[in-house]
Amino acid sequence: MNKIAAEFSEFVLFSEEEARALDARVVMRENRGKQVPYVTCLVRDKEVQLKSEERTRQLWLARLIDKLGYARSRIAIEYPITFGRDSSKRADIVVFDADRPTVPYIIVEVKQPKYKDGKEQLRSYAHATGAPLAVWSDGILAEVWHRKNPNYFMPIHELPRADQTIEQVVDQPWTIQTLIDLEEERVKEGKFARSLRDLIEDMEDEVLANAGVDVFEEVFKLIFTKLYDEMNSHRLGNALRFRNQNTAAQLKVAIQNLFDEAKKKWPGVFLDDERIRLSPDHLQVCVGSLEEWKLFNSNLDVIDDAFEYLVSKSSKGEKGQYFTPRWVIDMCVKMMNPKEGETVVDTACGSAGFTVHMTLPPPPNPV
Repeated sequence: MNKIAAEFSEFVLFSEEEARALDARVVMRENRGKQVPYVTCLVRDKEVQLKSEERTRQLWLARLIDKLGYARSRIAIEYPITFGRDSSKRADIVVFDADRPTVPYIIVEVKQPKYKDGKEQLRSYAHATGAPLAVWSDGILAEVWHRKNPNYFMPIHELPRADQTIEQVVDQPWTIQTLIDLEEERVKEGKFARSLRDLIEDMEDEVLANAGVDVFEEVFKLIFTKLYDEMNSHRLGNALRFRNQNTAAQLKVAIQNLFDEAKKKWPGVFLDDERIRLSPDHLQVCVGSLEEWKLFNSNLDVIDDAFEYLVSKSSKGEKGQYFTPRWVIDMCVKMMNPKEGETVVDTACGSAGFTVHMTLPPPPNPV
């Protein structure tokens, strides 16, 4: 691996082939007495210094042009975004609409190092321009959103190609294999991948905190419903129904029906007349955020961690709910030494911490 590739080897979002293609274009120039990497920009057609942010931008330009098929003539760099009389803001990459060449279609932000900051900046840029697609990327991760209306950004799995519509990407049927593929992508991202807990925190910050509902109860209903949908898809080979593909009102009806089916399949968890209390708009955001996560046969530690977060310290006390520290659970499991074939009864299982840890490899002995 050459020096340039080694410097940026943590970029796992892009393939080795994409990285090598960029490295092949790099030339070293003297700058203030040092040899510094430069590259000819694919859109500006001039040499630019290849700093970390610029490398991410060049990798995205190559992907947009070579893999997704967008013409160079449709792409602009450092595109001015106007807020009233203020036109000092610049979008890193803008792809213009094929039929309206002055109207932004995709906005890509690579400067903001933090996910939340990037999302907020993209939200403001999309509102100002009307762009329906927005991408945040730090070179390691990428998040893609479809702006369905001014108040709702729906996460989507990938950008459409130049020959595809947004609907063709959003409305493709998903199966349990789709979720497995998405999970494998997160595993490849390793420690940089956002967790299910991170996702729920975002939902709580942006939606649930002002939804006027019990966050724990409503998210648990959605997890309960999604798990039922995944088990049905796995068993019958059906397309997943826990998807954000309809209007908010239509989605509310569809998810409520799915929830009712799950209650009949697993009676006793909820009252027969229990319903999902999120408003259609709030529900749409939550389903759009959760739909990519596989719960069936998934890593139980990931779900366990998210479940514990759902109940804040204050509500735990009010509800009499307390979670046993994981090191205490490990100690108890080791003392019990459960064997295959034995029956375990946990009458107040909560997040099923004891049961989950009985299925995990034993913790190493302290030195």
